[in-house]
Amino acid sequence: MKFLKVVGGLLAGLMLLSLVAVLIALWVYRDIPREQLEAKYTNDASRFMQIGDVRMHYRDEGPRDAPAVLLIHANFASLLGWEPWVEALRENYRVVRFDMTSHGLTGPDPTGDYTLERTLELTEKFIKAVGLERFSIGGTSLGGTVSVIYTATHPEQIDNLILLSPGSIEGKEQQSSRGQVPDAAYVLKYIMPRALPEFMLTSGFSDDSKLTDELIDQWYELWRYPGQREAQLDRLRQYDSGDIFSVYRSLSVPVLLLWGEDNQTARFEQHKEILHLLESAPSINFFSYPGVGHMAVQEAGALMAPDVINFLAGDRDAGRVDYSQYADLKFPEQHH
Repeated sequence: MKFLKVVGGLLAGLMLLSLVAVLIALWVYRDIPREQLEAKYTNDASRFMQIGDVRMHYRDEGPRDAPAVLLIHANFASLLGWEPWVEALRENYRVVRFDMTSHGLTGPDPTGDYTLERTLELTEKFIKAVGLERFSIGGTSLGGTVSVIYTATHPEQIDNLILLSPGSIEGKEQQSSRGQVPDAAYVLKYIMPRALPEFMLTSGFSDDSKLTDELIDQWYELWRYPGQREAQLDRLRQYDSGDIFSVYRSLSVPVLLLWGEDNQTARFEQHKEILHLLESAPSINFFSYPGVGHMAVQEAGALMAPDVINFLAGDRDAGRVDYSQYADLKFPEQHH
C-alpha cells in the first residue's frame, strides 16, 4: 500500500511537472501582438492596404514616375528580404513589394484560402490598387512561381521578368509529397523553437557565417504574428503549381534568370530545365553566382544588383543565352 502511494505520488509529480513544462512552452512560444511587430518591422515607407478581407502590408519606394519593378518574396520570408536590391534600385526605379498572406505583417487570410489561385487573385487586386499598369516583375522561390504565372496571364503589363532561383520546378518534382503536411506538424501553432528558422536559414546560405542573429530573429518573430504559423502550414497543405511547365513555355517577355551555384533548396541544375522551357521568350539572360545559396539576396545582393540594373536598362548582351543550346535537352516525361 505504501508502495502504491509512492508510485502515485511520483506519477502525480511527473504530471504536474509536465503540465508546468507545457504552460512554460506555451508562454515562451506564444504569438507576438501585431502592434508590437508592426512597431519593430515597419518604417516610413511601410503602408497597409485593405484588399477585401486582407490587410496587406507593402512598401512603395522610389520616384513615382520612374519605371516600376514589383518584387515578390519567397515562402517563409517577407518583403524585408528584398532590402539589398531595393537599396540599389530605388534611386532610379519605383520599387514595390508586399507581404503575401501567411507572411510578414500581412498575416493570415480570413478566408483560409492559400492556394496559388487565391495568391494570384490578391496579387492582381494589389497591383491594380497601387496603380501599376506597366512594370517589370521579379520573384524568388514561391515568389518566382507567382511572378511566372502572373506574367503568363498578363503579358501586356510586363516589361521584363526577373527570376531568382524560382521554386516551381522543384515543386513539381516533389508534387507527390506536396500537401502532405501531417496533423502533428500543427503543434508548431503552439510550440516553435527558434532553432527551426535558424536551421532553414542556415541551409539557405552557402556561407553561414553571413547569417546574422538579426535575420534569424526577424524570421522567428514574424512567424509568431498571430495566426501565422497555422496559416503557413495551411499554405503548404494547399500548394499545387499545376501545369507550370506549359506556363513557362508560354512566356513572351524578356527573362533574366539568376541562380546561386551552391543552392541546396532549389538545386542549381534546375536552371537548365527552365532555360529549356523558355522557348517563347524573345530574349533570355542568365547569371550564376559561385558560393551563393538559396538566400541569394541576403548573401550576395550587392553582387547581383548590377546584373539586375543592367538588364532593366535594356542590356541584352551580358549573360545572353543561346536558346538552341537548351532546346533539345531531355527531361523526365512527366514534365511535358
